[in-house]
This record gives sequence, structure tokens and C-alpha cells, in this order.
Amino acid sequence: MAETGGRPGSETILLPKDVALKAEDVGLMKARMAPARLVVLAIMAGAFIGLGAMAAITIWTGLDHVPFGLMRMAGGFGFTLGLILVVLGGVELFTGNVLMIMSIASGRMKLRTLMRAWSLVFVGNTIGAVAIAALVFLAGHHHLDDGEAGRVAMRIAAAKAELPFMQAFFLGVLCNALVCLAVYLCYGAASTTDKILAILLPIATFVAAGFEHSIANIYFFTLALLIDDPDAAYTAVTVSGALRNLVPVILGNIVGGGVLVGLVYWFVYVYSVRK
Repeated sequence: MAETGGRPGSETILLPKDVALKAEDVGLMKARMAPARLVVLAIMAGAFIGLGAMAAITIWTGLDHVPFGLMRMAGGFGFTLGLILVVLGGVELFTGNVLMIMSIASGRMKLRTLMRAWSLVFVGNTIGAVAIAALVFLAGHHHLDDGEAGRVAMRIAAAKAELPFMQAFFLGVLCNALVCLAVYLCYGAASTTDKILAILLPIATFVAAGFEHSIANIYFFTLALLIDDPDAAYTAVTVSGALRNLVPVILGNIVGGGVLVGLVYWFVYVYSVRK
């Protein structure tokens, strides 16, 4: 499909400079949303990301003899379900909302407004991810393939809990650079098909590469803690182990999406033009 220009919000494929302006406007709209509405939309987003993580676990179960890269990419494509539901469903995801920093850079939003919006969304995402993990556990999903699905979930959580702080931070940076690139590209898309195509490869790639997504990790840790297999030697899967992972990953997600994507595009297409 040919690229066309158009004012932000029009039903055309936007040029890069117009996408940057639209991203600013979207950030302001999110910040002005009523708190209750923002939290409910965030709960839905956390649940959607959890469903994507569940899809990835399902695909990885039983793929031990498939070449490593193909196995990882297959699960990555399953995980794209999460962001597709988030974007097309119009809900609020913390990692995507990191792009709101563009409105701060332009002086159109105060820092306390940004922190309020981020906090509400993160809390909502956490509730949604924990709730869907509990539902998946109660549904017995971890018993699939004679319990292999549960063991896959435990291995994933254990590996995340054992990451050194700086490695988890940089894995978080890389993850949200790709997530925010996908979201940013969706701002310029004109159709549902365009948005799905913009999401597929960036999201599948971050999962395949083992990068760290804070909201997905909340789902993985919650599910692993609920399974709590006494026969599995995963001593790192604890609440404290989860927190040791989440702190650097959250910081990395903010830097990856906010700085490497949001501020870079803001500088190139907003600041440099308005200067």
C-alpha cells in the first residue's frame, strides 16, 4: 500500500512526522482519561498480555526437538496475540504508554501527570496479569501434556528470576524498544491489517530473543508461584525473586521505549521541525 500523508487522526497511512505528532496527542488523551476508566482499560491490557504469554507457553510445550530459533520464534508469534488484543481493543498497556514521554519533551504534559497515568496503568496491568494467571491456573492449563506446560512455565520464571540486575535491565531496554516501535508504527497504520502486520515481527522477535517485558513477567511469575511444583528444583521462583527481576526490567522498559523510541522520534520529527 502506498504511503500517503495526512493530518494525525485521518484514515490514511501517516507520514513519519505526522505519526510523531499523533503520538504526542495520544499521550495527552491518555493522561486526561478518568482514573477509573484508565484502570479498567489497564486491567484488560494486563489480561490480554497474559493471554499472549499463555499462547507462547502452549506453543513451546512439546517443542524440545525443534531447532532453537524456530522454537523461540513460534512462541513469539503466539505471544503477539497479547499486543494485537491491546492495540485493536483500545486498552492501556504500561510498556506502550512509555511513549507518553514525548508529550513531556514537548512541554505539553507535566511530570506528575505522566507519573500518575503510568502508576494507574501499571497497577491495572498488574491486576489483570495476576487475575488471568489465576484463571489459567484454575482452568488446569498447566496440566497439558502430562504437566509439561506447567514445567515450561516454571522454567521460564526461574530463568527470569536468576538474571543479574544489569542483564535484566538491558533485556528490558531491548524489549520495549521493539514493543514501542510496534505501537508507534500502529499510530501510522490505516487499517486493522496494517496494525497486525506492524505488530507481528517486532513482538515475535523480542520474545524469540529472550528480551524482558515487565507485564508479561508478572503473568509468568504469578503462574509459576501458583503451580509451585514440589518436585521442581526452581528455588529462585519466589516473590523476592520476581521483584529482583521486575525492578530492573521496568526501568529498562522505560529507557527502551521512552528514550530509544519516543525521545528519538520526538527529536527528529518534532523538536527539529519546531526549532
